[in-house]
Amino acid sequence: MSTDSKYSSIHYNSYLELDKITSSQSLRSDELGEHAHDEMLFIITHQVYELWFKQINYELRAIIHDFSKRQVNEKNVGIAVARLDRIIEIMKLLVQQIGVMETMTPLDFLDFRNYLFPASGFQSFQFREMEVMLGLKESKRQTYNSKPYYCVFADTKKVTLQELESGNSLLDLVEDWLERTPFLEFGDFNFVEEYQKAVVKMLEKEKNAITESALLSDEAKQMRLIMLRDTNTYFSNVMHESKHNELVKEGKLQLSYKATLAALFINLYRDEPILHIPFLLISRLVGIDDQLTTWRNRHAQMVMRMLGKKVGTGGSSGHEYLASTAAKHHIFSDFHNVSTLLIPRSALPELPEQFRQNLGFYFSAMNNIQDA
Repeated sequence: MSTDSKYSSIHYNSYLELDKITSSQSLRSDELGEHAHDEMLFIITHQVYELWFKQINYELRAIIHDFSKRQVNEKNVGIAVARLDRIIEIMKLLVQQIGVMETMTPLDFLDFRNYLFPASGFQSFQFREMEVMLGLKESKRQTYNSKPYYCVFADTKKVTLQELESGNSLLDLVEDWLERTPFLEFGDFNFVEEYQKAVVKMLEKEKNAITESALLSDEAKQMRLIMLRDTNTYFSNVMHESKHNELVKEGKLQLSYKATLAALFINLYRDEPILHIPFLLISRLVGIDDQLTTWRNRHAQMVMRMLGKKVGTGGSSGHEYLASTAAKHHIFSDFHNVSTLLIPRSALPELPEQFRQNLGFYFSAMNNIQDA
Protein backbone atom coordinates (compact mmCIF):
# COMPACT_ATOMS: atom_id res chain seq x y z
CA MET A 1 0.00 0.00 0.00
CA SER A 2 1.43 3.39 -0.94
CA THR A 3 1.85 6.17 1.61
CA ASP A 4 -0.71 8.27 -0.27
CA SER A 5 -3.42 5.58 -0.07
CA LYS A 6 -2.63 4.85 3.59
CA TYR A 7 -3.28 8.45 4.56
CA SER A 8 -6.00 9.17 2.02
CA SER A 9 -8.77 11.49 3.17
CA ILE A 10 -12.03 10.21 4.59
CA HIS A 11 -15.39 11.91 4.93
CA TYR A 12 -16.95 12.56 8.37
CA ASN A 13 -20.11 10.69 7.37
CA SER A 14 -18.34 7.55 6.16
CA TYR A 15 -15.78 7.53 9.01
CA LEU A 16 -18.56 7.47 11.62
CA GLU A 17 -20.84 5.30 9.44
CA LEU A 18 -23.64 7.74 10.19
CA ASP A 19 -25.99 6.32 7.58
CA LYS A 20 -26.02 3.02 9.49
CA ILE A 21 -26.56 4.72 12.82
CA THR A 22 -29.25 7.19 11.77
CA SER A 23 -31.19 4.58 9.82
CA SER A 24 -31.35 2.09 12.69
CA GLN A 25 -34.44 3.53 14.42
CA SER A 26 -37.46 1.50 13.31
CA LEU A 27 -40.64 2.45 15.14
CA ARG A 28 -42.83 -0.59 15.80
CA SER A 29 -45.77 1.74 16.28
CA ASP A 30 -45.36 2.85 12.64
CA GLU A 31 -45.00 -0.74 11.45
CA LEU A 32 -48.31 -1.52 13.17
CA GLY A 33 -50.02 1.61 11.82
CA GLU A 34 -50.35 3.39 15.19
CA HIS A 35 -47.68 6.12 15.18
CA ALA A 36 -46.38 7.00 18.67
CA HIS A 37 -44.21 10.11 18.57
CA ASP A 38 -42.16 9.37 21.72
CA GLU A 39 -41.07 5.91 20.58
CA MET A 40 -38.22 7.61 18.69
CA LEU A 41 -36.88 9.11 21.93
CA PHE A 42 -37.20 5.74 23.65
CA ILE A 43 -35.20 3.94 20.94
CA ILE A 44 -32.45 6.54 20.60
CA THR A 45 -31.95 6.81 24.36
CA HIS A 46 -31.47 3.06 24.69
CA GLN A 47 -29.20 2.90 21.65
CA VAL A 48 -27.02 5.61 23.22
CA TYR A 49 -26.94 3.57 26.43
CA GLU A 50 -25.65 0.58 24.49
CA LEU A 51 -22.94 2.65 22.82
CA TRP A 52 -21.76 3.90 26.22
CA PHE A 53 -21.85 0.33 27.58
CA LYS A 54 -19.61 -0.64 24.68
CA GLN A 55 -17.10 2.08 25.60
CA ILE A 56 -17.16 1.12 29.29
CA ASN A 57 -16.50 -2.54 28.43
CA TYR A 58 -13.71 -1.49 26.06
CA GLU A 59 -12.00 0.34 28.94
CA LEU A 60 -12.59 -2.52 31.38
CA ARG A 61 -11.02 -5.08 29.05
CA ALA A 62 -7.89 -2.93 28.77
CA ILE A 63 -7.63 -2.57 32.58
CA ILE A 64 -8.22 -6.29 33.13
CA HIS A 65 -5.54 -7.11 30.55
CA ASP A 66 -2.97 -4.97 32.38
CA PHE A 67 -3.86 -6.36 35.81
CA SER A 68 -3.80 -9.95 34.55
CA LYS A 69 0.00 -9.86 34.48
CA ARG A 70 1.78 -11.28 37.52
CA GLN A 71 3.85 -8.13 37.83
CA VAL A 72 1.65 -5.08 37.31
CA ASN A 73 3.64 -2.21 35.87
CA GLU A 74 3.12 0.75 38.23
CA LYS A 75 2.68 2.98 35.19
CA ASN A 76 -0.33 0.87 34.24
CA VAL A 77 -1.92 1.53 37.64
CA GLY A 78 -1.96 5.24 36.81
CA ILE A 79 -3.38 4.47 33.37
CA ALA A 80 -6.09 2.32 35.02
CA VAL A 81 -7.02 5.24 37.28
CA ALA A 82 -7.43 7.48 34.22
CA ARG A 83 -9.59 4.87 32.48
CA LEU A 84 -11.72 4.37 35.59
CA ASP A 85 -12.17 8.15 35.73
CA ARG A 86 -13.49 7.97 32.16
CA ILE A 87 -15.90 5.17 33.11
CA ILE A 88 -17.19 7.20 36.06
CA GLU A 89 -17.84 10.23 33.84
CA ILE A 90 -19.70 8.02 31.36
CA MET A 91 -21.79 6.60 34.20
CA LYS A 92 -22.72 10.12 35.25
CA LEU A 93 -24.04 10.62 31.72
CA LEU A 94 -26.07 7.41 32.02
CA VAL A 95 -27.78 8.86 35.08
CA GLN A 96 -28.39 12.19 33.35
CA GLN A 97 -29.97 10.48 30.34
CA ILE A 98 -32.83 9.34 32.57
CA GLY A 99 -33.83 13.00 32.81
CA VAL A 100 -34.12 13.10 29.03
CA MET A 101 -36.27 9.97 29.09
CA GLU A 102 -38.52 11.55 31.69
CA THR A 103 -39.54 14.29 29.26
CA MET A 104 -41.81 11.49 28.05
CA THR A 105 -44.93 11.22 30.22
CA PRO A 106 -46.49 7.93 31.38
CA LEU A 107 -49.32 8.42 28.86
CA ASP A 108 -46.78 9.01 26.08
CA PHE A 109 -45.12 5.71 27.01
CA LEU A 110 -48.43 3.85 27.03
CA ASP A 111 -48.92 4.85 23.38
CA PHE A 112 -46.37 2.21 22.36
CA ARG A 113 -45.52 0.14 25.46
CA ASN A 114 -47.68 -2.80 24.40
CA TYR A 115 -45.61 -3.13 21.23
CA LEU A 116 -42.43 -3.87 23.23
CA PHE A 117 -43.33 -7.22 24.83
CA PRO A 118 -41.24 -9.18 25.73
CA ALA A 119 -38.27 -6.85 25.06
CA SER A 120 -36.68 -5.50 28.23
CA GLY A 121 -33.58 -3.70 29.41
CA PHE A 122 -32.86 -6.88 31.33
CA GLN A 123 -31.83 -8.31 27.96
CA SER A 124 -28.91 -5.91 27.59
CA PHE A 125 -26.00 -8.26 27.03
CA GLN A 126 -23.38 -5.51 27.25
CA PHE A 127 -24.68 -4.37 30.64
CA ARG A 128 -24.40 -7.94 31.96
CA GLU A 129 -20.88 -8.16 30.52
CA MET A 130 -19.99 -4.98 32.38
CA GLU A 131 -21.35 -6.29 35.69
CA VAL A 132 -19.47 -9.59 35.35
CA MET A 133 -16.19 -7.95 34.32
CA LEU A 134 -16.42 -5.63 37.32
CA GLY A 135 -16.97 -8.60 39.64
CA LEU A 136 -20.69 -9.16 40.25
CA LYS A 137 -21.06 -12.93 40.76
CA GLU A 138 -24.23 -14.90 40.09
CA SER A 139 -24.43 -15.89 43.77
CA LYS A 140 -24.68 -12.19 44.71
CA ARG A 141 -27.43 -11.35 42.22
CA GLN A 142 -31.10 -10.71 42.74
CA THR A 143 -32.75 -13.52 40.78
CA TYR A 144 -34.84 -12.75 37.71
CA ASN A 145 -38.17 -14.55 38.11
CA SER A 146 -36.25 -17.24 40.05
CA LYS A 147 -34.05 -17.93 36.99
CA PRO A 148 -30.36 -17.23 36.23
CA TYR A 149 -29.69 -13.75 34.87
CA TYR A 150 -28.32 -15.20 31.61
CA CYS A 151 -31.49 -17.20 30.84
CA VAL A 152 -32.76 -14.48 28.47
CA PHE A 153 -29.79 -14.77 26.09
CA ALA A 154 -28.98 -17.04 23.15
CA ASP A 155 -26.67 -19.97 23.85
CA THR A 156 -23.53 -18.28 22.48
CA LYS A 157 -24.04 -15.27 24.73
CA LYS A 158 -24.81 -17.49 27.73
CA VAL A 159 -21.47 -19.23 27.16
CA THR A 160 -19.67 -15.88 26.88
CA LEU A 161 -21.10 -14.69 30.21
CA GLN A 162 -20.33 -18.00 31.92
CA GLU A 163 -16.75 -17.90 30.63
CA LEU A 164 -16.36 -14.34 31.84
CA GLU A 165 -17.67 -15.30 35.26
CA SER A 166 -15.33 -18.28 35.52
CA GLY A 167 -12.37 -16.01 34.70
CA ASN A 168 -10.84 -13.19 36.70
CA SER A 169 -12.96 -10.08 37.15
CA LEU A 170 -11.50 -6.66 37.92
CA LEU A 171 -12.32 -7.24 41.60
CA ASP A 172 -10.45 -10.57 41.55
CA LEU A 173 -7.40 -9.02 39.90
CA VAL A 174 -7.28 -6.01 42.22
CA GLU A 175 -7.54 -8.41 45.17
CA ASP A 176 -4.54 -10.38 43.82
CA TRP A 177 -2.64 -7.12 43.31
CA LEU A 178 -3.37 -5.98 46.87
CA GLU A 179 -2.25 -9.33 48.29
CA ARG A 180 1.16 -8.74 46.74
CA THR A 181 1.51 -5.38 48.51
CA PRO A 182 4.88 -5.49 50.31
CA PHE A 183 4.14 -2.74 52.85
CA LEU A 184 2.57 -4.65 55.75
CA GLU A 185 5.84 -5.66 57.40
CA PHE A 186 9.20 -3.90 57.40
CA GLY A 187 11.95 -5.03 59.73
CA ASP A 188 10.63 -4.84 63.29
CA PHE A 189 7.55 -2.88 62.18
CA ASN A 190 4.38 -5.00 62.07
CA PHE A 191 1.46 -2.96 60.75
CA VAL A 192 -1.30 -5.18 62.19
CA GLU A 193 0.13 -5.14 65.72
CA GLU A 194 0.77 -1.40 65.70
CA TYR A 195 -2.63 -0.67 64.17
CA GLN A 196 -4.48 -2.78 66.75
CA LYS A 197 -2.71 -0.93 69.57
CA ALA A 198 -3.77 2.38 68.02
CA VAL A 199 -7.40 1.18 67.72
CA VAL A 200 -7.54 0.14 71.40
CA LYS A 201 -6.13 3.52 72.39
CA MET A 202 -8.60 5.38 70.15
CA LEU A 203 -11.65 3.45 71.40
CA GLU A 204 -10.61 3.93 75.03
CA LYS A 205 -10.30 7.66 74.41
CA GLU A 206 -13.79 7.73 72.86
CA LYS A 207 -15.20 5.72 75.78
CA ASN A 208 -13.77 8.18 78.28
CA ALA A 209 -15.12 11.13 76.30
CA ILE A 210 -18.62 9.60 76.41
CA THR A 211 -18.64 8.67 80.10
CA GLU A 212 -17.20 12.01 81.20
CA SER A 213 -19.46 14.17 79.03
CA ALA A 214 -21.65 16.61 80.95
CA LEU A 215 -23.85 17.19 77.89
CA LEU A 216 -25.15 13.63 77.47
CA SER A 217 -27.90 11.99 79.50
CA ASP A 218 -27.29 8.57 81.06
CA GLU A 219 -29.52 7.04 78.38
CA ALA A 220 -27.60 8.74 75.57
CA LYS A 221 -24.30 7.64 77.10
CA GLN A 222 -25.49 4.03 77.28
CA MET A 223 -26.61 4.10 73.64
CA ARG A 224 -23.29 5.52 72.48
CA LEU A 225 -21.32 2.98 74.51
CA ILE A 226 -23.31 0.15 72.89
CA MET A 227 -22.52 1.58 69.45
CA LEU A 228 -18.86 1.85 70.44
CA ARG A 229 -18.83 -1.83 71.49
CA ASP A 230 -20.37 -2.77 68.12
CA THR A 231 -17.61 -0.83 66.39
CA ASN A 232 -15.00 -2.62 68.49
CA THR A 233 -16.56 -5.99 67.54
CA TYR A 234 -16.36 -5.08 63.84
CA PHE A 235 -12.69 -4.09 64.21
CA SER A 236 -11.96 -7.38 66.00
CA ASN A 237 -13.77 -9.58 63.49
CA VAL A 238 -12.27 -8.03 60.37
CA MET A 239 -8.75 -7.74 61.78
CA HIS A 240 -8.67 -11.30 63.19
CA GLU A 241 -7.63 -13.55 60.30
CA SER A 242 -9.68 -16.65 61.16
CA LYS A 243 -12.81 -14.59 61.91
CA HIS A 244 -12.28 -12.63 58.70
CA ASN A 245 -12.03 -15.87 56.73
CA GLU A 246 -15.29 -17.09 58.29
CA LEU A 247 -17.04 -13.89 57.16
CA VAL A 248 -15.70 -14.50 53.63
CA LYS A 249 -17.05 -18.09 53.68
CA GLU A 250 -20.44 -16.78 54.83
CA GLY A 251 -20.48 -14.31 51.94
CA LYS A 252 -20.46 -11.28 54.24
CA LEU A 253 -17.05 -10.18 52.96
CA GLN A 254 -15.37 -10.69 49.58
CA LEU A 255 -11.79 -9.49 49.93
CA SER A 256 -9.25 -11.80 51.53
CA TYR A 257 -7.70 -10.91 54.88
CA LYS A 258 -4.39 -9.86 53.31
CA ALA A 259 -6.04 -7.79 50.57
CA THR A 260 -8.19 -6.03 53.18
CA LEU A 261 -5.12 -5.18 55.26
CA ALA A 262 -3.38 -3.81 52.17
CA ALA A 263 -6.42 -1.68 51.26
CA LEU A 264 -6.56 -0.40 54.84
CA PHE A 265 -2.85 0.43 54.87
CA ILE A 266 -3.16 2.29 51.56
CA ASN A 267 -6.14 4.29 52.87
CA LEU A 268 -4.45 5.17 56.17
CA TYR A 269 -1.12 6.19 54.66
CA ARG A 270 -2.47 7.62 51.41
CA ASP A 271 -0.41 10.80 51.88
CA GLU A 272 2.83 8.90 51.33
CA PRO A 273 3.82 9.57 47.69
CA ILE A 274 4.13 5.95 46.56
CA LEU A 275 0.64 5.15 47.87
CA HIS A 276 -1.15 8.04 46.21
CA ILE A 277 -1.94 6.25 42.94
CA PRO A 278 -3.01 2.98 44.66
CA PHE A 279 -5.35 5.05 46.85
CA LEU A 280 -6.82 6.71 43.75
CA LEU A 281 -7.39 3.28 42.19
CA ILE A 282 -9.36 2.06 45.21
CA SER A 283 -11.29 5.35 45.34
CA ARG A 284 -12.28 5.03 41.69
CA LEU A 285 -13.61 1.51 42.25
CA VAL A 286 -15.75 2.86 45.07
CA GLY A 287 -16.84 5.67 42.73
CA ILE A 288 -17.98 3.14 40.11
CA ASP A 289 -20.05 1.33 42.74
CA ASP A 290 -21.57 4.66 43.78
CA GLN A 291 -22.48 5.60 40.21
CA LEU A 292 -23.97 2.17 39.45
CA THR A 293 -26.08 2.34 42.61
CA THR A 294 -27.19 5.88 41.72
CA TRP A 295 -28.14 4.73 38.22
CA ARG A 296 -30.06 1.70 39.52
CA ASN A 297 -31.99 3.84 42.03
CA ARG A 298 -32.69 6.51 39.44
CA HIS A 299 -33.82 3.87 36.95
CA ALA A 300 -36.14 2.34 39.56
CA GLN A 301 -37.64 5.77 40.30
CA MET A 302 -38.25 6.37 36.60
CA VAL A 303 -39.99 3.01 36.24
CA MET A 304 -42.18 3.79 39.24
CA ARG A 305 -43.08 7.13 37.65
CA MET A 306 -43.85 5.56 34.28
CA LEU A 307 -45.48 2.27 35.30
CA GLY A 308 -46.46 2.48 38.95
CA LYS A 309 -46.87 -1.14 40.06
CA LYS A 310 -47.29 -2.59 36.56
CA VAL A 311 -45.20 -5.63 35.60
CA GLY A 312 -42.17 -4.83 33.43
CA THR A 313 -42.20 -5.65 29.72
CA GLY A 314 -39.68 -8.45 30.34
CA GLY A 315 -41.91 -10.04 32.97
CA SER A 316 -40.08 -8.79 36.08
CA SER A 317 -41.78 -7.05 39.00
CA GLY A 318 -40.72 -3.71 37.51
CA HIS A 319 -39.87 -1.11 40.13
CA GLU A 320 -39.60 -3.65 42.95
CA TYR A 321 -37.00 -5.73 41.10
CA LEU A 322 -34.94 -2.68 40.07
CA ALA A 323 -34.98 -1.22 43.59
CA SER A 324 -33.80 -4.55 45.02
CA THR A 325 -30.82 -4.64 42.62
CA ALA A 326 -29.79 -1.17 43.80
CA ALA A 327 -29.78 -2.45 47.37
CA LYS A 328 -28.06 -5.78 46.65
CA HIS A 329 -25.77 -5.45 43.63
CA HIS A 330 -22.80 -3.75 45.28
CA ILE A 331 -19.53 -4.99 43.82
CA PHE A 332 -16.83 -3.11 45.73
CA SER A 333 -18.57 -2.92 49.11
CA ASP A 334 -15.46 -4.19 50.93
CA PHE A 335 -13.64 -1.03 49.89
CA HIS A 336 -16.52 1.01 51.33
CA ASN A 337 -16.23 -1.02 54.54
CA VAL A 338 -12.58 -0.01 54.91
CA SER A 339 -13.89 3.40 56.00
CA THR A 340 -15.20 1.70 59.17
CA LEU A 341 -11.62 0.71 60.01
CA LEU A 342 -10.07 4.14 59.51
CA ILE A 343 -8.60 6.01 62.47
CA PRO A 344 -7.60 9.71 62.66
CA ARG A 345 -4.25 10.72 61.20
CA SER A 346 -3.19 11.83 64.68
CA ALA A 347 -3.66 8.24 65.94
CA LEU A 348 -1.77 6.51 63.12
CA PRO A 349 1.18 4.33 64.14
CA GLU A 350 4.37 6.14 63.25
CA LEU A 351 6.27 4.48 60.44
CA PRO A 352 9.99 3.74 60.89
CA GLU A 353 12.04 6.40 59.11
CA GLN A 354 13.61 3.98 56.63
CA PHE A 355 10.19 2.52 55.86
CA ARG A 356 8.71 5.99 55.35
CA GLN A 357 11.56 6.87 53.01
CA ASN A 358 10.79 3.76 50.94
CA LEU A 359 7.22 5.02 50.57
CA GLY A 360 8.40 8.36 49.22
CA PHE A 361 10.43 9.73 46.35
CA TYR A 362 13.55 9.90 48.51
CA PHE A 363 17.17 10.53 47.79
CA SER A 364 19.90 11.67 50.19
CA ALA A 365 22.16 14.67 49.95
CA MET A 366 25.07 12.23 49.98
CA ASN A 367 23.75 10.52 46.86
CA ASN A 368 23.41 13.94 45.28
CA ILE A 369 27.05 14.69 46.04
CA GLN A 370 28.18 11.32 44.68
CA ASP A 371 26.24 11.86 41.47
CA ALA A 372 27.74 15.32 40.98
